[in-house]
Amino acid sequence: MKRKILFLGESYRADAITWMKGLKEFGDFEIITWELQTPNNKRFKRILEYFFAPVSIRKTIKKEKPDMVIAERTTSYGFLAALSGSKTIAIAQQGRTDLWPETSVLYPFKKFIQKYAFKKAHLIHAWGPVMAIHMKAAGVDMNKVLVLPKGIDLSLFTPFTNNSNKIEAIVTRSLQPEYRHDSILKAFGILHQKGIDFSLTIVGDGTRLQFLKDLATALQIENKVIFTGRIPNTELPKLLQQSNIYISMPITEGVSASLFEAMACNCYPVVSDIPGNQSWITHRENGQLITIDDIEMLADELIWAFENPESRNNTIIRNRKFVEENANYDINMKVISEKYHELLDLK
Repeated sequence: MKRKILFLGESYRADAITWMKGLKEFGDFEIITWELQTPNNKRFKRILEYFFAPVSIRKTIKKEKPDMVIAERTTSYGFLAALSGSKTIAIAQQGRTDLWPETSVLYPFKKFIQKYAFKKAHLIHAWGPVMAIHMKAAGVDMNKVLVLPKGIDLSLFTPFTNNSNKIEAIVTRSLQPEYRHDSILKAFGILHQKGIDFSLTIVGDGTRLQFLKDLATALQIENKVIFTGRIPNTELPKLLQQSNIYISMPITEGVSASLFEAMACNCYPVVSDIPGNQSWITHRENGQLITIDDIEMLADELIWAFENPESRNNTIIRNRKFVEENANYDINMKVISEKYHELLDLK
């Protein structure tokens, strides 16, 4: 009989889909899901639903009888997994610490529930080294921690060398304030003023869409910026292959599957200089690290990258090899699936 997993988390997210798909494919697991139904913008109603969630989850467990519970985000669904009463629990830290924003009045509460989730979990996923650093500092039993990204599907995200004679950049992060698309647009405004030709593709949706469209118009670069809106993940490889530079400027980062996808498709990475990116990128060795919100630096480094094609070409070859060795979905999800079966055999 197939072993059954209850997944707690937002099942529509690309990250979650990759995780569940891999467990079905390489672990032969049956997956059922549970998630909060109230959207994020209805805050009070969502908190109320969260408060009653443990009862709903326990009912689901009683009915479906899963062998284990897995959950994303140690401070939300991970805590619910810890309260689920399941004999086998795996939780994943999504961000560098998951204690975000650090200025929040709820910070001490989040710290408390995260500690409880860490204690109750039998396996804790750190999708990258930067997360493991936080876990160690938080006093987590590191024997329970698996430091390994889920990886990306390298049969979909394949290399293609773009020999364009202009900057053809792409941004694939959600259009939310913390991803600093406005800084990216302002840097391209500087390139436009300098008479440098480019195209910029901004993939995805979010609360800042109209603001960013208006900003592109104000900077007089609207003809060079394409907003695709939300697209299926299957269409993303083609857009990455048509680009030669990948840009991502978040102010906080755990492990970015988007960065791996770009590296796999031969996009040269220009990313923010924060711990989550420093794990993978060394400045001017295999990409560029940019100080947050430093639009002049971003503009200068984009020009440097484009004016040094030899360095750029060496980088994209090295980065593809790195992804093949460290972020191969076929290899990594097999390891994760085997780890789950091992845990269940022990129980």
